Amino acid sequence: MEKRRLGRGLDALLGNPLNGDDSPAPDHAGPQTSVAVDRIRQNPFQPRKDFDADDLASLCDSIRHHGVLQPLVVRRVDDHYQLVAGERRLRAAQAAGLAEVPVRVVDLTDQQVLEAALVENIQRTDLNPLEKAQSFKDYLERFGVTQEQLAQRLGLDRTTISNLVNLLELAPEVQQAVRHEQISLGHAKVLKGVADRDRQNALCKEVIARGHSVRALEALLKEQKAEPSANGTNGGPRAAAEKTAHVQAIEDELRQKLATRVEIRLRDKDKGQIILTFESNDDFERLLEALR
Repeated sequence: MEKRRLGRGLDALLGNPLNGDDSPAPDHAGPQTSVAVDRIRQNPFQPRKDFDADDLASLCDSIRHHGVLQPLVVRRVDDHYQLVAGERRLRAAQAAGLAEVPVRVVDLTDQQVLEAALVENIQRTDLNPLEKAQSFKDYLERFGVTQEQLAQRLGLDRTTISNLVNLLELAPEVQQAVRHEQISLGHAKVLKGVADRDRQNALCKEVIARGHSVRALEALLKEQKAEPSANGTNGGPRAAAEKTAHVQAIEDELRQKLATRVEIRLRDKDKGQIILTFESNDDFERLLEALR
């Protein structure tokens, strides 16, 4: 059974303005016309914050030669127009120096405008996971709907909404790594299961430094959880108490600086070991250089 997408997706909401077919538009969609570029304001509900410069340059070059082939979708707000869909085309048209662009004027509520912006980006161009997460969170809070209701409106599984929104609970540094595509969404989901944010950061840096796959990261976490038992401490309360918060903080600091697993093993009040882990000769040389 096909999932619902805003009725039939953007087609149902905007009357096929992006597909260019001849099916009749709904009552709230007006005919195509032209509007001065300087009378169009950007969409305040636009989920996408970053636009690829090369992609925009290519589109700008195409518009210089062929014009804007698909009309932008706008709505009337006071004495100007507000963009509903087509921000890439608007930016490229501005860069190309166009005075006017073709538009379709629609009569939509704020909620419908945000839905249209979400669907346009989700269905046509992949949003950054954090951009999706923030947009979903903004929608849920602004319109007071449940994750299940939003999922039905966008034709997504509720767990997809939930998993993405939960990414906003990650440490800020880890969120930045996701935004810059230094780690994948899969890595982020695994790190979300680590409650301590300092440890999240340390593991994130290790993933970036070593190029760990998601499976390798999962294995690393399992190995770290199993280490107390393997060291003969049996993971009991007494063993956990011996490693104070101060010692754990030092471990995390060394992990971040050395981008490797670090364990401080306490043998007595004033005795112990600092154990560094390396997994290849190059890794060993890198650690040796750092220590020197």
